[in-house]
Amino acid sequence: MTIATESSRPRRLLLINPNTTSALTQTITRFVQAALPSDVVVESVTARFGAPYIATEVGYAVAAHAALDAWTRAEQPAIDAAIIGCFGDPGLFALREVAPCPVTGLAEAALMEAATYGSCAVITGGHAWGPILERLLPTLEGGHTVRDIHTVELDGAALYAAPDAAEQILIGACTTVLRRQPVDAIVLGGAGLAGLAQKLQAHVPVPLIDSVTAAARQVWHAQRGGHGALPAWIAPATHA
Repeated sequence: MTIATESSRPRRLLLINPNTTSALTQTITRFVQAALPSDVVVESVTARFGAPYIATEVGYAVAAHAALDAWTRAEQPAIDAAIIGCFGDPGLFALREVAPCPVTGLAEAALMEAATYGSCAVITGGHAWGPILERLLPTLEGGHTVRDIHTVELDGAALYAAPDAAEQILIGACTTVLRRQPVDAIVLGGAGLAGLAQKLQAHVPVPLIDSVTAAARQVWHAQRGGHGALPAWIAPATHA
């Protein structure tokens, strides 16, 4: 009989979807798992409260709490890394404060990957994300490489629901960005845009970065958390 040891156990990655749409969780889980080494098992958690798809300042604020709540529901000591599955990384710095493992979000991971090419532009769905990303991206690793943030009118939920239309919209957005500001790579940011970078790459002359699969690759290089704990005033609320 072979006795499993700690060193031989599969690595476990916690994928937190801070949106409340379980179908989206299934989609990003599929793409993340496909981009991971075979010895990594993905454990996915969907937010228990908040927006079906984050597209407003209010939804974004609530999502940070939802991400922390998702962390409390996981078997934390056995988790080797964690991804916040939203291009906006709600709760990233708070979760990094309490999690004893590497933690990243879709935005930070995509910028880390884009930085290997040089300068980049970011394209995402929903005009409300413009000011959110303008505040967030400079605080993230790789944020200094961003030369342009371009939002399309349809938000991520609408793009996710209509992938054929999304492809045409995003190709047009890439063309607009490259005419306005030459860059070395373009990030297609958003959980609902998973898989589209690969589909559209033949139509765009610079590398397209898929924020979801970038997270699967980059999380192992992300900052490690701080062995802390949720404060007493928030922990009971997250289990209510």
